[in-house]
Amino acid sequence: MSKAARPTAAEQPGPTEIHDPRMVAEVKRAAIWLGMALAIVGVIVLAQPIMLIIGGLVFAVILDGGTRLLGRVLPIGRGWRLAIVTLAGFGFIGWVVYYAGTTLAAQAEALQAVITQQSEKLIEWARSMGFIKQGERFDLMGQVLGGAGRLTSAVSTAIGAVTSLLMIVVIGIFVAVEPKLYDRGVAWMLPMEHRARFYDISDRVGYTLRRLMAGRLLGMFVEGVGTWLLLWLAGVPMAALLGLLTGLLAFIPNIGAVVSGVLMVAVGFSAGSEQGFYAIAIYFIVQNVDGYLIMPYVARKTVDLAPALVLAAQLIFGALFGILGLFLADPIVAAIKTTLQELSAGKKAAGKRPSLPAGAGAEADPGPERPSSAPRRAPAGER
Repeated sequence: MSKAARPTAAEQPGPTEIHDPRMVAEVKRAAIWLGMALAIVGVIVLAQPIMLIIGGLVFAVILDGGTRLLGRVLPIGRGWRLAIVTLAGFGFIGWVVYYAGTTLAAQAEALQAVITQQSEKLIEWARSMGFIKQGERFDLMGQVLGGAGRLTSAVSTAIGAVTSLLMIVVIGIFVAVEPKLYDRGVAWMLPMEHRARFYDISDRVGYTLRRLMAGRLLGMFVEGVGTWLLLWLAGVPMAALLGLLTGLLAFIPNIGAVVSGVLMVAVGFSAGSEQGFYAIAIYFIVQNVDGYLIMPYVARKTVDLAPALVLAAQLIFGALFGILGLFLADPIVAAIKTTLQELSAGKKAAGKRPSLPAGAGAEADPGPERPSSAPRRAPAGER
């Protein structure tokens, strides 16, 4: 640089240089508000990709949980255990499609006809009771589908559904192969003093979601198989299809149980009053087993989610993010609640921690202790 180009003492700060502390604080505050606004807009615009990523993370949690569980009985490398769990899952799905696909497809067509017939009978009964005016056209299925609105926009076509499912599977497998790699990637963007706390919270959220998904899969299995066997023994038609639908819908708390119950009762009464009452009894038996045996056990091992809280989250996420938001509302709420509990526990422990005496700064800080009521942390071998 030449002498003429060098700054001199007579030069004054330019308009881009901010030295006033109040101005700096205002600029930072404006940047925070602008960042929040952009984040909200990004969530709205990128709702579908965000839900696909969250779905992939939930699928990764399921694969990771199965891999850890298999490691307790099969001491081989993690990669081999993950491959076994993944292939077993896809193998089960392929078996169901291959051996039961034709039967279930025929039952699905019959189910549609039965639901249409039963809805027409319900409308006629409502007309006879005066709930609907005579001559008024009432399309029950149209009302249901119209009310669903945006809940079905994410999977409006079969191609879109298959593509979304494929993306979730691919993301889940990549994350499950090496989950700590992605933990370190997120932690790298945080300040050094917050990284240890982030790893702590990440471990606890993963622990919670693994047990939550394990309980959800167990509930799906119990409800699906139990419904199929009991309906088959009671002589209710389409028992296999109703069992499959009940098991799949069990992944969605509250709403899934209502939908499967309506289908079950409608098919039962289509075969006769006796089968209809059997269907009602079977529905309550299966739901009570899941609600009073499986779910309380899962809540003790993870976080206790109030039914009204989960239902409200399902309605909000379903309206904002479509069918994927409806499916993923439960794990999202569990992850948020676990994170808030961990942050609250850390602040309480930090507030109660006695101050160190003079000259004790070199001693190691023990860090916040977890409350005794919190679920047991996973052993080091499981992380």
